[in-house]
Amino acid sequence: MKGKIVIGSDHAGFLLKEKLKRFLAERGFEVEDVGAFSSDPVDYPDICESAVRKYEEGGYDFGILICGTGIGMSVAANKFRGIRAALCADPLTARLSRQHNDANFLCLGARIIGEELAREIVRVFLETPFEGGRHIPRLEKIKALEER
Repeated sequence: MKGKIVIGSDHAGFLLKEKLKRFLAERGFEVEDVGAFSSDPVDYPDICESAVRKYEEGGYDFGILICGTGIGMSVAANKFRGIRAALCADPLTARLSRQHNDANFLCLGARIIGEELAREIVRVFLETPFEGGRHIPRLEKIKALEER
């Protein structure tokens, strides 16, 4: 596995983010961290926006966002055009989010899953290709919704 990932978390996800950064680097990924840089309270929409803006600049394969439940980050990320953020708490949803939805952001809940499960979810998400085919018209419909 190789590529470039933008990663961000709020204070609740800070420790898991730090562990996942090491996990990704060990597997050859270049990781751009947009914060949080400590466990001091921050607002997850701000971190989310920083990650998405960095991703939109280009050159990134995926984004990873972490907060307490993953819900806040996924809601915020999906407000941006072209972002398909998937909240995953198991490897199956990670795999299907890539195969069927061509998800480009993975959201995780640091208070919901442990480090080992998070690593497996990240691994599956990053290794799974988009299937295309019958899923393309559905993604085109999502894109049309963004245009409205």
